[in-house]
Order: sequence, then structure tokens, then C-alpha cells
Amino acid sequence: MVLQLIAAGTATARDTAHAAGTTTTYTAGPDTYLDLVRRLKPGDHLQLLPGEYRHGLPLVRITGTADRPVVIAGTAGGKLRPVFVARPGHNTVSIVNSAYVMIRHLELDGRNLPVDGVKCEGHADYAHHITLEGLYIHGHDNNQQIVAISTKCPAWDWVIRHTVIRGAGTGMYLGNSDGRAPFISGIIEHNLVAGTLGYNLQIKHQQVRPVLPGMPEGNTTTIIRHNVFSKEGGGLTETARPNVLVGHWPLSGPGEHDQYLVYGNFFYQNPHEALFQGEGNIALYSNLFVNQRGDAIHIRPHNAAPRAVTVFHNTVLASGTGIHFSRRPDDPPVYTRFVTGNMVFASVPLQVSGVETGSNMTGTVDEAGAYLVQPFAPLGRMNLLPVTGSRFKAEAAAGKKFDVSMYPQAGYDFEGTLYVTGEAGMVSVGAYAFHPARKVPRWLPALTIKPE
Repeated sequence: MVLQLIAAGTATARDTAHAAGTTTTYTAGPDTYLDLVRRLKPGDHLQLLPGEYRHGLPLVRITGTADRPVVIAGTAGGKLRPVFVARPGHNTVSIVNSAYVMIRHLELDGRNLPVDGVKCEGHADYAHHITLEGLYIHGHDNNQQIVAISTKCPAWDWVIRHTVIRGAGTGMYLGNSDGRAPFISGIIEHNLVAGTLGYNLQIKHQQVRPVLPGMPEGNTTTIIRHNVFSKEGGGLTETARPNVLVGHWPLSGPGEHDQYLVYGNFFYQNPHEALFQGEGNIALYSNLFVNQRGDAIHIRPHNAAPRAVTVFHNTVLASGTGIHFSRRPDDPPVYTRFVTGNMVFASVPLQVSGVETGSNMTGTVDEAGAYLVQPFAPLGRMNLLPVTGSRFKAEAAAGKKFDVSMYPQAGYDFEGTLYVTGEAGMVSVGAYAFHPARKVPRWLPALTIKPE
């Protein structure tokens, strides 16, 4: 049962609907929405009309449930969106002690003011089960410290999907610089983050976790999949940052065995830093890395050190180093670490220490044209599918094999095609499975949201 109410509604109607467990939908515009926001209850759906919203979206103690979340949304696919414009001294979407909230199809215009777009505030105790979907966030590039999406309190079970971030100091900054605001069990998928001054995405390292009701206690994963991360504009030289950096998990106690799963992403251009940098427990697979002005992958100590790390089935094209893997001299050799099944074309394809390798195919940047269909074409025509050839077969088949079946979707390539053994013993390496009949991918890399 759905009860439709316009503007503020009536207390009697709201109380009856909540008692009956129904879903109540309110429709509001720029002049009527704030009073409704403050009173949203589990199952409420606030539909926002197109227009310019000048008073932000404060979500303070707004709590739904797993089966009856609070939903605040514009119209999906609409040409006219609710546009929340930044105002001095206030973050636009401000989240404090809220849970099971879905925010969809809004535009956040930063107007170049020194305020964040979406922020769970540092004075909050928690913000969990928050979904951000279909947002368009722009104009948050006053300086590198201004963030499109930021979490500064303990946050878990967030989903950030189908969101475009253009022109931010930092695209997503999840966690706090002191490691005391952990970001746990998140899903970041099918987003486009481009043109940031600093990171497209950073997930901060974590200290010992606080004890909070409902916070996951067992092993969890944070998934970063099917996104496009670009610093084609270059960012800042003096405070250069990778496109994506993931920090370590707690070094002991709850969370020490948590893992990042990073797959199916397109990383593009960074003249000052690597495309990806990480430490802790990471599985990095089935991604495309293209950096015609620098390095691609750095697995190395940052605040702590790499632990269990696997890097496989990636296609890398970089003018600098392709895959760099280093660890501290005193690291105990108790973690599984391997680099296998990658296609890497770079000035220095592999620079690894204390890591097992196998079945990688490497070459110089100039050799990429012999193995990939159109590696040097501009975006929209760039085609990184493998081409057939005797050298490809011989080099791909060589080397030690590792079992990667425990990782989700590891049997599928960058666009969801099953990896299989090809003709005459041909094996698949790189981010695309080898299939003789496939000449053009379903999606050519571009600065757009990667299709489902």
C-alpha cells in the first residue's frame, strides 16, 4: 500500500500510515521540503520536484530500517533535477547519526565554495547503510581539501553508485586522516570521477575500531568495481595524488582480515602520480590501466604495509612503471602475494620485490600495438582487446599458475565475458578474455559511466 501526500501532509495521515507499515510518499519543492525532511520515518519516500534548493539537505537522526529505508529522490532520468546549491559555512548534504537512508537523482552544485557536497560529519557517532545513487556533483574544486563525498565518522554498509563527480578537490574521501573514522563494508560501483585536483577516491587507513551497535565484527570486503577514474586534467603538481589510494585495515583485532576487491574499473591518466596505490589486503583484477604520462600500479607501504595482495588479469599501458610492488624489509613473509595473468606494456613493466609472478605478458609501450587492437587511439576508439599471434600464445602460456577462484567474478573479464582457453592452447591474460571472434568490446573506454 502506498499513501501519496502533497507538501507537508497531515499528522493524522502520517501516523496512520506508519502504524499500518505502509510506504508513504510525499512530494515537495524548494519551499516545502525542509519541514518534511526533519520528520521522515521508516518507509517514507520524499519525492523532490525540479528546482533550486538553497537550504541544503540536513539529515540528523533520520533512520529507516533494512526493509523500509527512508528515500529522498528526484526523478530518475529526468532532464530537470532538484539542484542543491552550496551555501557558505554548510556542507550541502550533512549526515549525522542516520541509517538506512537512500539519496537518489539529485544534483549538487558546489558553486566553487569551500564546502563539501555529501558529508557524514566528524561530530557524528555513526552513519550506516547510506545509499547514494544517480547523483551529479560538480563545482566542488575550491581547493584540494574540498570533497564531493566525505565520511568523517564511523561509516559502514554504504553504497555509492551511478554517480558522476566532475570538478572536485577530492572526489571521495572515506575515513579520516588519523585513521579513527573507519569506512567498512562499502560498495562503490559504476561511478565516473574525473577532473579532481587530488584523489578521485581515497579510503583512509584504519586504527583499532570503535565498538558501536550494529558495526560489522567479522571479516568484510569493500568493493570498488566498474568505475571510471580519470585525472586527465592532471591535478596539482605540488600536492600530487594517485587517482585511487586505499589504506590499510586495522593491524590487529576486528577488521585486520578485511579486504579490498577492486575489479572491472578503468583508470585513466595521471601525469604526476600512479593511477592506483594500495596497502593492506587487496585483490586487484580485471581492470584497465592507461597512463600515457606516468606509472600505473603502486603496491607499497604508506601508513603501514601491503599484506595479502593479488594482482591478476589486468591490462596495463603506461609510459612509466607498469606494476611496482614493494614491502618493508621487516615484513614477515606470511602473506600470499602474487602478480599473474597481466598484460603490461610500460617502460618498466614489472618492478616487484618479495612477490611470486607467473603467466604475465610484458613488453615496451611501443610493442603494445602488436598485442592490442588499438591501444593508442583516443578515447571512444581506444580498443585494448588482445590480438592473436604466436608470441601471444607462447608468452601467455608460460609461467606459474595461481588459483584465483575464491575472488568474486574472477572468472569473468572487464566486461563480463567468461575467461576460457582459446584455440590451440591459447590462454587469456589481461583484462579481456581472448575470443577469436571478438573484435570490438561492448563498451569502448570513455569518460562516461561504464554500462551495467
